[in-house]
Amino acid sequence: MTNMSRARVARRIAAGAAYGGGGLGLVGAAAVGLLLAEVQMAKRHVGNGTDNHVPVADGLYGRAYDTPGELPLSLVMLGDSTAAGQGVHRAGQTPGALLASGLAAVAERPVRMRNVALPGARSDDLDRQVALVLGDPDRVPDICVIMVGANDVTHRMPPTRSVRHLSAAVRRLRTAGAEVVVGTCPDLGTIEPVQQPLRLLARRASRQLAAAQTIGAVEQGGRTVSLGDLLGPEFAANPRELFGPDNYHPSAEGYATAAMAVLPTVCAALGLWPAEEERPDVSRSEGFLPVARAAAEAASQAGTEVTAALPTGPRGPWALLKRRRRRRVPEPEPASSGPSEDAPQFEELGGVRGRPGSEPGRAGKAHRQSTEGKRTGKASA
Repeated sequence: MTNMSRARVARRIAAGAAYGGGGLGLVGAAAVGLLLAEVQMAKRHVGNGTDNHVPVADGLYGRAYDTPGELPLSLVMLGDSTAAGQGVHRAGQTPGALLASGLAAVAERPVRMRNVALPGARSDDLDRQVALVLGDPDRVPDICVIMVGANDVTHRMPPTRSVRHLSAAVRRLRTAGAEVVVGTCPDLGTIEPVQQPLRLLARRASRQLAAAQTIGAVEQGGRTVSLGDLLGPEFAANPRELFGPDNYHPSAEGYATAAMAVLPTVCAALGLWPAEEERPDVSRSEGFLPVARAAAEAASQAGTEVTAALPTGPRGPWALLKRRRRRRVPEPEPASSGPSEDAPQFEELGGVRGRPGSEPGRAGKAHRQSTEGKRTGKASA
């Protein structure tokens, strides 16, 4: 499917979600019988070799950056098993811990991370998760990261319904004052036990949903990062390294790949990324596009960020598409202790260092000053 075709489908799904449309499907009815047979065959292979244990990674990261009288940044993870970190055994290997540690190093400020994601969750569970996050209006997080969509595809949730729930979640969080970054549906067409034609159908469905999620999230004031490579080309080339023991959930390396893709956007949303990185780079095919086209482009290349940019024009809302450079995210120290002096210094994060005197550090201080009024009387999440 071309990006233009995917853009049209994504726009139809997003429009259906916005205006109450019901059942625009991603797979033709003629394929349902064959698809169900393939699903049953895949289920006999996927899911063996691991349990449902999810390491608890909630806590404070970056204690070495603590400043008396200054509240830490607050990060909340929402979504499904990918956001929760199912498939690894150590808290520091989960995406929430990796993102919290990376954000603390860039901002030079402690980060309190909370994870309300639920393994097996679909987008309709976001209503419950957002209610947990916003239960105390005086403890609204600085930023929320949502990773959801894979279970919507595998459980054949109508994509309009899926996008409607995601859009509502982004809208509620943004209205409350939190920044929101959505990691869109990963490419399910590369799960190793899945055979053709289910593999092709799964890829098509997940990419269409990812594009529609992008439209819905961006129109509500969020940013998105495509996670196609989470289960995409990198996983297909290195399945033993990038898939976990059940051949479905990511391994520690897989979650690190996801964190590498999402962290720059998390930092940019909080105003912590160098200003020169915010300008479109034509050499990386970045620029301003109608949001549906930007969404389709992003679905085709993992790690691509989409954010609202320009007012609505004749072709609808416009967005900025950025292909931020991904760099390795070092494994964090345990949440109960701060980074040691010999801990990794994040030299590779976009060519900047998270140490005193660095550009991210100055950005972090500027962010703290600009948001001091907003933080008054506000505890960490």
